[in-house]
Amino acid sequence: MHQKADIPQIDYWYYIENIIKEVLQTYGYREIRTPAFEHTELFVRGIGETTDIVNKEMFTFQDRKGRSLTLRPEGTAPVVRAFLEHNMSRENPLAKLFYLGNMFRCEKPQAGRYRQFNQFGLEAIGSQSPLIDAEIIQASLEIYKKIGLADLKLIINSVGCRKCRPKYLKALKDYFRDRKELLCSDCRERYDKNPLRILDCKKKQCQKEVKNSPTIFDYLCEDCKNHFRKLREYLDSLEITYQVNPLLVRGLDYYTKTAFEIISGELGSQNAIGGGGRYDYLVEELGGKYTPSVGFAAGIERIVSTMEKQAVRIPSWEGIKVFVATVSSEDNSSALKIVKQIRENGVSAEMDFLDKSIKAQMRLANKLNVSYVLIVGQEELKEQKVTIKNMSNGQQEKVAISKILPYIKTSQEE
Repeated sequence: MHQKADIPQIDYWYYIENIIKEVLQTYGYREIRTPAFEHTELFVRGIGETTDIVNKEMFTFQDRKGRSLTLRPEGTAPVVRAFLEHNMSRENPLAKLFYLGNMFRCEKPQAGRYRQFNQFGLEAIGSQSPLIDAEIIQASLEIYKKIGLADLKLIINSVGCRKCRPKYLKALKDYFRDRKELLCSDCRERYDKNPLRILDCKKKQCQKEVKNSPTIFDYLCEDCKNHFRKLREYLDSLEITYQVNPLLVRGLDYYTKTAFEIISGELGSQNAIGGGGRYDYLVEELGGKYTPSVGFAAGIERIVSTMEKQAVRIPSWEGIKVFVATVSSEDNSSALKIVKQIRENGVSAEMDFLDKSIKAQMRLANKLNVSYVLIVGQEELKEQKVTIKNMSNGQQEKVAISKILPYIKTSQEE
C-alpha cells in the first residue's frame, strides 16, 4: 500500500466508510439515513430516563411551535422509529440495517469523547435467535479486521430480561445498601433509580465497591441462560475469542440479554472502540409490537485514533496525475476541453485558473508532484497536438490530442 507521512484525517474516513459499506453489504445490511434531530420523547422513552445520556448529555431545544426536539445522541432509537413509521417488517420479517452519521452529546470534551462525533451502527430487527447476535459480532469484528486493527478484545455478558432482571436488581440494592455512602453522588442516585448503572461507573471509589457485588449469572432465567450459552457456542464455532465479564452492562437502559464491547488497549480509560447488544423491548416501548432485536455501534473518531496509534497503513490519495499548462490565455478553451477529456476517463487532472505565466505553471505542476505536464499552445494546436513532458525523467514529445490517454497509460506501464 502507498503510504505518505501526515495523512489527512479525511483519507482515514473514506477508507473506513468504504470498508463498512463493503462488509455490511456482503452480510445483507442496507443503509438507512435518519434525521439529525428527533422528538425528545423518542430518546427519553427509548434510551431511558435514568441514563447519563438523557439526564446530562442531550442537546434539547424547542421549535417555534414549542415542541421539544433533541439532536440525536445515538442511532438505534431513530432507526427503530423509522422501522415502525415505514412498517419495514411488512417487507421482511428481519430488517437488517446500517447507518453512518453525526451524533451529539453535551459532555466534557476529552480523549475519545466529543460533543459532535460520528458513528456507524448496524441493527437486526425481528429475530430472537442468538445466531443473529453472533452475526452482528462477527460483522463488527470483520470490519475492524479489514480496516487493519489488531489486538482487540471482545467482552460479552448477559444483562437478563424483564423476567429475571428484577431479582438481580433487588440483590444489587441489598448489597449496596450499606455501601451507599461510599459511592459517588451519581451512583447514590442510581441506587434508587437503576442500580444496574452502578456497575458501569468508571470512578475508582465505585469500582472498588462493585468488585464483590452479586453477579447476574446467579439470577438469569432459563431462557436467558440458554440464549447466552448458545451465543457462546456460535462464537466458538466461528473461532471468535471472547471474555465473559459479568460487570459489563453498557450505558443504555434498552439492553436485554446480550451485551458486548470491543476494546483496544491503545485508548486508555476510554478503551471501548465499539459495543452493542440485544434490545428486545425497544420496538414495543416505542409503540410497536414485541420485536426482538440486536445491534452494534462504534465511533469513527475512536477508530481513527486507534488506527493512528497502531500505525495502520492505508491507501492514500495519490494526488493529481496530469497538469495541463497553457502558453497564453488564448489556449484556455482548448485546455479546458483536454482536462475534461482526461477526467472523464478517470485520470485526475488540473489546469491553471490564476492566469499564471507558463514558467509559474510549471513550478505549480512541480509542487503538485504530477506525473505529466501537457503544454497547450497555438503552434501545437494547429497540428491537433500537445507537448507532453514526463516529470519523472524530463523527456517530452508532441502527441496527438486523440492519443493523450493511450500515451499516458502506456508510459505508466513501462
